[in-house]
Amino acid sequence: MAEKTYSQAINEALEEEMRRDEKVYILGEDVGAFGGCFGVTTGLLEKFGAERVLDAPISETAIMGSAVGAAVAGLRPVPEIMFVDFVGVCLDELLNQAAKMHYMFGGKAKVPLTLRMAGGAGVGAAAQHSQSLEAFMCHIPGLKVVMPATAADAKGLLKSAIRDDNPVVFLEHKALYGASGEVPEGEYTIPLGKADIKREGKDVTILAYSMMLHKALAAAETLALEGIEAEVIDPRTLVPFDKETLYKSIEKTGRLVIVHEAVKQGGFGGEIAAMVAEECFDSLDASIKRVAAPFTPIPFASNLEAAYIPDEAKIIEAVKSFF
Repeated sequence: MAEKTYSQAINEALEEEMRRDEKVYILGEDVGAFGGCFGVTTGLLEKFGAERVLDAPISETAIMGSAVGAAVAGLRPVPEIMFVDFVGVCLDELLNQAAKMHYMFGGKAKVPLTLRMAGGAGVGAAAQHSQSLEAFMCHIPGLKVVMPATAADAKGLLKSAIRDDNPVVFLEHKALYGASGEVPEGEYTIPLGKADIKREGKDVTILAYSMMLHKALAAAETLALEGIEAEVIDPRTLVPFDKETLYKSIEKTGRLVIVHEAVKQGGFGGEIAAMVAEECFDSLDASIKRVAAPFTPIPFASNLEAAYIPDEAKIIEAVKSFF
């Protein structure tokens, strides 16, 4: 195992996949000479040249449109939309083209592209650069949605996403780029649709992803000091979603807290809660709790932003409401 940052792990995955398959290329605003807005693509232009590391104009429509066309023609593009907030500019290319082509062409067309986007609050980027929009992506049939929380998962999941023959939305949390963790050496991948139990426990299940996983783990440590053992599950991919791992945990604990940074109204936590209520109701000993952001734009002021983002205290409060 080697210690790497989340950003380094993603960069390593991109380099390895570009060396493995000459059909893989990256494109986006400032991904080349500048190395990416968050430094994730640093050094790739020097290693692979301008034909495979394309600095695109400031046009999300051009980035996604060209990526869809290239993918259908047999390449494996990895387009980057700098902030997930800007995905609205290229929604036609994403939801009406990339997500639908395989179906509309009777399975004959493949669209093997991986759309990388940064989201999440906590860095003072305000309302137009800080959103968590994964629920929207999960609502579009034909897209796979990945949200890694650790450096190791980011690398293994990105490699699998690039090799997938379907369009994959790969959502990175901008506040995690500098976070470090152990990353396995050599070739390894993590299958899409397989959750990971990050902490075992018997009293309550906490499901959390992306940055909220780390808040959930910290809350679990505090709860353990008071005799409450929480099992923390990271789904890692939201589409496909690993129901089996979650249901087994609920059968053991009887209680579920769902945590995400996106606003609670219409958030993906509501879909998970409905899924559990429909398919795993008899295993529940109490109602499902959700911890999420309030239904408001994300503030710029640091004190208000801190109040907006779900934290350990809110997770602990939700868990303690069971006991």
